[in-house]
Amino acid sequence: MRHSTRNHSPRRCLAWGIALAALPLARPARAQDAAARYAHPAPVAEYLMNRSAEIALARSAAPASISSHATVLVLGPHGYELAVAGANGFVCMVERGWVGALDWPEKWNPKIRGADCLNAPAARSILPLAEIRTTLALAGRPTSEIIDSLRAALGSGRVPPLAPGAMSYMMAKGSYLTDQGDHNGPHLMFYMPVSDAAVWGAGEPGSPVESGPYWFASESRLEQHPGLPPVRVFVVPVATWSDGSRTSAHIAGEKESRP
Repeated sequence: MRHSTRNHSPRRCLAWGIALAALPLARPARAQDAAARYAHPAPVAEYLMNRSAEIALARSAAPASISSHATVLVLGPHGYELAVAGANGFVCMVERGWVGALDWPEKWNPKIRGADCLNAPAARSILPLAEIRTTLALAGRPTSEIIDSLRAALGSGRVPPLAPGAMSYMMAKGSYLTDQGDHNGPHLMFYMPVSDAAVWGAGEPGSPVESGPYWFASESRLEQHPGLPPVRVFVVPVATWSDGSRTSAHIAGEKESRP
């Protein structure tokens, strides 16, 4: 199987590993600017939200038929905390930038609010990774230590291998995913234990599927960290937000197609 070296991830979508799909850094000047602006963590208080507002934003990641019965987590000063116990296996939460690619320039951006609702397989195998990253990030641990902890958790079995069928909804109008572009866009994410985007035809002309590596924005960096298994996030943009309203991009596209 050929290995794709192209970064197919859409510029608006993070791999919130909930994981966030790594943003392609198509404009080096912007990437350098972001790296300088967000070189250091902001005070913890800047990453926190009003509890009720965070629950509402987390639930808006998926249609109410799913999220109204889901478990909801909220971010506390030391990590994620249970806010609502659910019954359908889904877990909704609002992720911050450090859950994205480990080398993403905006990982300390305090504006990042990525509402995500993971299905049961993703909650079993992706969510624990996000929780480890969050706890250590809030404790001020360096990226190298976070990587070592992730590797150890996977190697010991404390975090299970990626579960088949792992996916999540990111359809919240209120999310803020990046300083670039439109800041947001509704999409679904599918997590696969592969490194080749061609498996899904991602990024090919006419394909609605895009993708990006889970661990690093630069896929070559994974080779420097044995023990982190290949995980690729396949992203499928959708035309509506979780409340059923259409995106402005979809409406604009309709107008352009009319005679």
